[in-house]
Amino acid sequence: MNSDQATMTAMDVTDIIERGRRVVEIENRAVQNLVHKLDESFAQAVHLIINCKGRVVVTGMGKSGIVGKKIVATMNSTGTPSIYLHPSDAVHGDLGMVRSEDIVICISKSGNTEEILNLLPLLRRIEVPIIAVVGNPNSKIAQQAKIILDVSVDEEACSLDLAPTASTTATLVLGDALAVTLFEKRNFTREDFARFHPGGHIGKRLLLKVQEMMVKDEAVPVVKESVSLKDAILEMTTKRLGATCVVNEEGYLKGIITDGDLRRLLGRTFDVNSLTAADAMTDNPKTIGPGALAATAMQQMEMYSITQLVVVDDYNKPVGMIHLHDLVKAGLSQR
Repeated sequence: MNSDQATMTAMDVTDIIERGRRVVEIENRAVQNLVHKLDESFAQAVHLIINCKGRVVVTGMGKSGIVGKKIVATMNSTGTPSIYLHPSDAVHGDLGMVRSEDIVICISKSGNTEEILNLLPLLRRIEVPIIAVVGNPNSKIAQQAKIILDVSVDEEACSLDLAPTASTTATLVLGDALAVTLFEKRNFTREDFARFHPGGHIGKRLLLKVQEMMVKDEAVPVVKESVSLKDAILEMTTKRLGATCVVNEEGYLKGIITDGDLRRLLGRTFDVNSLTAADAMTDNPKTIGPGALAATAMQQMEMYSITQLVVVDDYNKPVGMIHLHDLVKAGLSQR
């Protein structure tokens, strides 16, 4: 690459960065301006939706429809039952999903989207309240709405001021404002959120219990203090958890023998024939209850740099064992 090409490349990089920054700045201004547009109408919309006996039906064409689908997804995951209705499909049968107890949110940058205008008379027959999310508060859609939410922007980030960019960003943020305000007003909790995300990382961390992940019954490695170390190692090898619980004659937990304990023991002596489980065990091992969250077990293992926890009942008797590998496999690791 000669010096002229290098200079041109550097200029091109600078130009690209500046263009990108300009887009971000325009969209940032659109969001900042939206802050001052959230007025009593926004509060009325939230109040209307909270008291809705049915669902929130969101409709919009093109990119407004795509943003609408995201708003629906966010509302559903935060406790507001919602569905997306394509305005063209609505007049060909899908209108049947709308009930009088529902609320319809119509999204349109111009406020004059033909497909939505064709839909409005049909919605009026069902007598559903309409919330207009529009870029023109004086538009035809706005005039037929119960509540108007203004998402107008000074300019699009597109240099031709044509492609919906800043306007869709403002609409998306308004949808988030609605969804979050709704779930806060409903006192939506982390546990509620987890119930709607049972297969995801968050849901698992908030819902999955130790008793669902632990090995139990005959699969739990357990030996008495008095057994030979050889028998303790055999129990560890048979149960394949890299450890065994050590209990007294009454079955109360006294210690644990891990692979690490065995390595440390062999570092001190090779004469193990006369040793018992009590000689090799670590006293007072880390334990957890079966009703604790699996995520808590993971945190304890990471905190103490261990790979298993003994699960005990209220009397400190072993009822299970939980292994780090199983928690990682379940998707609970934060790393």
